[in-house]
Amino acid sequence: MRASLLAILAALIPLAEAKVVTRPVEYKHGDVALEGFLAFDDAQPGKRPGVLIVHEWWGLNDYAKRRAQQLAEMGYVAFALDMYGKGVVATTREEAQKLSGQFHGSPLMRERARAGLAVLAADEHVDAKRIAASGYCFGGSTVLELAYSGADIAGVVSFHGGLTAPKPEDMKNIKARILVLHGADDPFISADAIAAFQRGMQAAKADWQMVYYGGAVHAFSNPGVNAANIDGAKYDEKADRRSWEDMRQFFREIFGEK
Repeated sequence: MRASLLAILAALIPLAEAKVVTRPVEYKHGDVALEGFLAFDDAQPGKRPGVLIVHEWWGLNDYAKRRAQQLAEMGYVAFALDMYGKGVVATTREEAQKLSGQFHGSPLMRERARAGLAVLAADEHVDAKRIAASGYCFGGSTVLELAYSGADIAGVVSFHGGLTAPKPEDMKNIKARILVLHGADDPFISADAIAAFQRGMQAAKADWQMVYYGGAVHAFSNPGVNAANIDGAKYDEKADRRSWEDMRQFFREIFGEK
C-alpha cells in the first residue's frame, strides 16, 4: 500500500514542477537579424496548436512577450515574432511611426510575417496544421495581410488593428478565418476603412467576424498604453477581458477544441 502511494506521489511531482518555458529565438529574414520570443508549457506532451503573435508599432517588447506567456499557459506554443530587428524597440511615437511606416503598403509586411510563421511552424512542439496568428495595433494590420497573402493557417485575430481591405487579386487566396476585435470609439480607424474592409470580406466570401466593444478606443488591451499619453488610445479593462475571451472561443473553434 505504501509503495503504491509513493508511486502515485512520484508521478505527481513532474506535474507540480511543470512551468512555462520561455526563450529567445534568433532567426533571419534576408540580411536582417531578428530575435523572437517562444513560450510553451514543457509538461504538455505531444504536438499542439501554435499561435504567432505580432507586436504593436513599438516593437517586440514586454507586452507582446506577456501575451505569449499567457497563451502558453492556455496550452499553446506561442511565438512572438520580431518585425524590426534584434533589439530594436521604439521608445517614442516618432520612432514607432518610422519603424512601422516602412511596412505599410509594402510586400515587406507579409514577407517578414511569413518569416516568423516559418519559425513557429518548424518548432518541434507545434502541430503545423493547427496554427493561428494574433496581432495588436500594427500587428493587427500585419496578421490581416498574412491572411490576405494566402498563408496556410487556421485563423487570424486582430486586436484594435488597422483595417485594410484585401486587394482583388488577394481575395481568392484567403484561407484563414478572420476575427477583428475593435474598439467602437477608436478614432484612428475611419468609418470608410471599416466599410471597405467589410466589403472586401464579403466580396472574398471569407469566414470573418468583427466584434465591437462599446466605449473602447485604440490599444484597449494594453495596460501600459496610458503612460504614452496618446489621444485616442487608452486601456479598457472590460474590453481587454472580453476580447481575450472572444479570442479563446475563436481558437477553440478553429482548432477543434472542446
